[in-house]
Amino acid sequence: MKKAAAKTAATPRKLRIGVAGVGVGAAEILPTMRMLDTIDLVAAADVNPRILEVFRQRYGGTTYSSVKELCADPDVEAVWIATPNRFHAEHAIMAAEHGKHVVVEKPMAITLREAEAMIEASIKHKVKLICGHTQSFLPPVQTMRQILRSGRLGRLCAMHVWAYSDWMLRPRSADELDITQGGGVPFRQAPHQVDTLRLLGGGMVRSVRGTIGQWFPGRPIPGYYSAFMEFEDGTPATLMHNGYGYFVGSELVPWGHQNHHFTVPERIEVRRQLLAGTSDQDQAKDQLRIGGSDERVSAQVQAAPKPWVPNDLGMLIMSCERGDVRQSAHGIYVHDDRGTEDVPLVGSANPVAGRRAELDELYDAVVRDKPVAHSGPWGMATLEVCLAIMQSAAERREILLSHQVPAPEPG
Repeated sequence: MKKAAAKTAATPRKLRIGVAGVGVGAAEILPTMRMLDTIDLVAAADVNPRILEVFRQRYGGTTYSSVKELCADPDVEAVWIATPNRFHAEHAIMAAEHGKHVVVEKPMAITLREAEAMIEASIKHKVKLICGHTQSFLPPVQTMRQILRSGRLGRLCAMHVWAYSDWMLRPRSADELDITQGGGVPFRQAPHQVDTLRLLGGGMVRSVRGTIGQWFPGRPIPGYYSAFMEFEDGTPATLMHNGYGYFVGSELVPWGHQNHHFTVPERIEVRRQLLAGTSDQDQAKDQLRIGGSDERVSAQVQAAPKPWVPNDLGMLIMSCERGDVRQSAHGIYVHDDRGTEDVPLVGSANPVAGRRAELDELYDAVVRDKPVAHSGPWGMATLEVCLAIMQSAAERREILLSHQVPAPEPG
């Protein structure tokens, strides 16, 4: 009896998750869901029959052609919202109304009113709401925060983050090419940088002055933004993302390369096809989803992580009173009066570190009733900064913020 009891105590209760929208974003998290002994991937919803068939074959579980049916499944405890951005609020509220806990991918919503409605629904129906899929969850950022909080380098004085990617050249569906539906780099990439800067800077951004750029005829959406953020305590932060792919950030480090999602010749060919109107974007997008010829999932479950290169977050430098901090190939460089030290990453030994932190936060919140760090108000504050960048660009003025919340204390 004692042995049986010990075995039961060592086996964690599994959290039953359903995924709404099995697109490229979901394809990144599904392998990690399957590998964790705390997660039971029980269902999925999508409008694409091919995707649902691949999901059944690969992961088992029940599949649905609508999110409403998924939310009504009594076996589903939490819903991972990975549908197109314009549906994030609708589907998150729907899940909450069915008593399901929610993780919503970035951006949380496309308006502050939608974000407020999502928070209200989670409170009314007593469910957890987590704003996920930003790189503030990942070990490099968490390690930087740990170094900052240690006091080793003194007060945080400034932050700078910039990204050069080929985001605009990757296959895009129609909704991703419409800024009113949450398309474009300011909506889809700024949350990575904003969330990271807010976490390191304490959360409370006072104001934003930003601009956006749209200059490639092959894509009718902004592919560039840059902004200046000032925190309430006066700390400055600059951020920039150029997604046009002529130059990629991986070339900035000596162990990097010219590839990101495409090689240089591939980027040239993609631009040619986009300008000529000969690229079948729907087919190319479908091939990135699970079961497609260009599916990219293996990187999420590597036993030995590859060296870090500037990705969609970009290169981040944190300047403090007594030194600077930035990413290294496998850790974090600390430059101070003693020289340069390569500090190992927090949690870097975990072979399924890919996007595990989001799942761990969900599990801890639902099963262990721990506080949610990336909460609804936190996600809304990040969204407010992203919207302020676009508003500032349109009105050519500084935008004062009113929905900011302090960074959560480490768990």
